[in-house]
Amino acid sequence: MSTEAMHTQRVVEVTEADLPLHCPMPADSMWSGHPRVFLPIQEKGEALCPYCGTLYKLRGWTGQSGHHH
Repeated sequence: MSTEAMHTQRVVEVTEADLPLHCPMPADSMWSGHPRVFLPIQEKGEALCPYCGTLYKLRGWTGQSGHHH
């Protein structure tokens, strides 16, 4: 990743309501910018899109994967 890309990296905070997480998200203006890819955010509380470099962070993540209500 270039230095410029690192400084302009987009960070998006998501909630459990957004799961299963995929990029691009439905409300994203660049929904057709790359193929939809599902991201395993529950494992580490964050996930990086391999296509556009957007970093997603799961709000309230406690480190317990697989926890569902």
